[in-house]
Amino acid sequence: MIRALFSAGSGMSAQQTNVDNIAHNLANANTVGFKVRRAQFQDLLYQTMVQPGAAAGAQTTVPSGLQIGLGARTFANEIIFTQGSFMQTSNPLDLVIEGRGFFQVRRPNGEIGYTRAGQFQMNRDGILVTGDGDPVEPQITIPAEAQAISIAQDGTVSFQQAGQTAAQIAGQIQLAAFVNPAGLNNIGRNLYLPTDASGEPVIGNPGGQEGIGSLMQGYTEQSNVSVVEEFINLIMSQRAYEANSKVVRAADEMYQQVNNLGR
Repeated sequence: MIRALFSAGSGMSAQQTNVDNIAHNLANANTVGFKVRRAQFQDLLYQTMVQPGAAAGAQTTVPSGLQIGLGARTFANEIIFTQGSFMQTSNPLDLVIEGRGFFQVRRPNGEIGYTRAGQFQMNRDGILVTGDGDPVEPQITIPAEAQAISIAQDGTVSFQQAGQTAAQIAGQIQLAAFVNPAGLNNIGRNLYLPTDASGEPVIGNPGGQEGIGSLMQGYTEQSNVSVVEEFINLIMSQRAYEANSKVVRAADEMYQQVNNLGR
């Protein structure tokens, strides 16, 4: 019965983590470029009373054995990088990636961060930056007097000035892709950092041979959170938590009966 208490307790703890994960997903249902996370579980160690396949006699073996499990735990919450829906904004600096690539931005400490959120702006120097002021890498500068900004599917940024008909090139947006994007380290603010699990980034121009994807101007990629699916997961997690709590109560009542045997 002690095992029952700890096993049920581990199940309650795992479901609490699951609910925390679901709450985070729902909180970011309207966050541009957000990618949903899915909690994953695994069983814990087993106490082997009878080893499966152990000798039961001179010529026979135990067919199944006797192993008592010690509960469950949450061991990962994988990022699901499915494409989110596109929303038209008509802002020429809003971009979406049709594909698996990431925008590159240079953080204040000099390292490169990666994001799917393409809500860009210009700072006072005309540099293309994120909402936090981190410049896009490679850096792209657009003159203040530019009247029409165009970003092609291949990432070429061009603009026109008053009295001129020919477009001028401001720079080239490059994207990065990872072999295992689920292994990226999410640091918040829609930014990811590479890890040994994700592998090194593969850099290329949009629409290139790397399959990174192409750009669309005037759109933003919405979160890929399905609110209906998250509520279903929430109900299932609540029921599992409730079931484990009933096991705790049942084990407690059994202990109470044992304690009353001597009375």
